Amino acid sequence: MDKGLIVEPIVVGELATNCYVLGSNKSKEAIVIDPGADSRAIKAVLTRNGLSLNCIILTHGHYDHIGALDDFNVPVYIHADDLEFMKNSSMNLSSSFGLDEKFDAVFRAVKDGENITVTDMEILVIHTPGHTPGGICLQIGAILFSGDTLFRNGIGRTDLPGGSFEQIEHSIKERLFAFNDDIIVFPGHGPATTIKEEKEGNCFL
Repeated sequence: MDKGLIVEPIVVGELATNCYVLGSNKSKEAIVIDPGADSRAIKAVLTRNGLSLNCIILTHGHYDHIGALDDFNVPVYIHADDLEFMKNSSMNLSSSFGLDEKFDAVFRAVKDGENITVTDMEILVIHTPGHTPGGICLQIGAILFSGDTLFRNGIGRTDLPGGSFEQIEHSIKERLFAFNDDIIVFPGHGPATTIKEEKEGNCFL
């Protein structure tokens, strides 16, 4: 892993979602990926590392990944196909928690192949539909943040609104498995893995 990067996972919320603080040791700027809950804990990690938050990136639009985003006054990147989730509690699944959550952040729609650049950090957006229509993974160097597309010996649910097993299978096999075997995968839930481990042992594929 690049020694210039700070990568710190924080497990947040009822569904034990992995939120990630990605920071630059050089510029001291940071990106938060999937702030699902517990904004105080996320801010504590930023403070402890002396980081200034530049933006948030959402891997998809489900409530357990987005619940705390309005606690941060920064731009929020999300794929265009999941933008509607931000204003629809049935689609973002907050209604399943007895809530009617809609979000008022400044959203910036991203597309496949786009690079999000924050000073010396450049993150590639990979559109990986299947869990949601606008699901994305994020690659920086030898690291892949896979959201709820790919888990250690698992894949994201496809029985929720907008889900598709055929799409998620294609996203993983044709897009993610094209990466080098030694790429480290940080998923939206559960422990980290590698592309090689999932090619060889993921029983869902």
